[in-house]
Amino acid sequence: MSNQILDEELRDCFQELSNVAVGRAADLLARLLNTFVIMPIPVVNLLERAELSMALSSIEDAESVSAVCQGFTGSKIAGEALLIFNDASFTDMAELTHYTGEITKQIELELLMDISNILIGACLKGLAEQLDVRFSQGQPYLLGQHLNISELLKKNTTTWQRLLTIEIPYKLEGHQVNCDLLLLFTEDSLPVLRNKVSYLME
Repeated sequence: MSNQILDEELRDCFQELSNVAVGRAADLLARLLNTFVIMPIPVVNLLERAELSMALSSIEDAESVSAVCQGFTGSKIAGEALLIFNDASFTDMAELTHYTGEITKQIELELLMDISNILIGACLKGLAEQLDVRFSQGQPYLLGQHLNISELLKKNTTTWQRLLTIEIPYKLEGHQVNCDLLLLFTEDSLPVLRNKVSYLME
């Protein structure tokens, strides 16, 4: 069977796996913030590195964004997660977390890290359980604050040429909170993921 056919199966299978993982993360976020999370539909693609910016469909019009990056690895699968916030989100996010002081850059960073830990951790756990693997997560770090998308992606020094991407756009009902969670799996991970998919499809 050709890699192209396997890649199509990989994408379709990961669409189903992602739906389950996203539901868990959305439920956790909704309970923590006591608000309704509009259930996102994950978008799974196999992309060339140059096409990555086009994957960020839900926030491509944002004038200014901030992002946190976190690497993960396990069972010969490696990748990184990017959580990208529309900067208009911070006022509402502070309100949802009952913060009433001045929203400084440091407070924005804390909000970014808190939400990143919730969404990245829950999504990776949901995927790992279905794939029967365990991911170790690296320390999250700030990729950039108050940049446009093109500037942000230049700061991501990922050198992988081909990626399996899972884009998960989150929105909170009644609030100006928009963020994109982007899970990027390395090209070297694709053979392992294909084998996992083949096993799941048996």
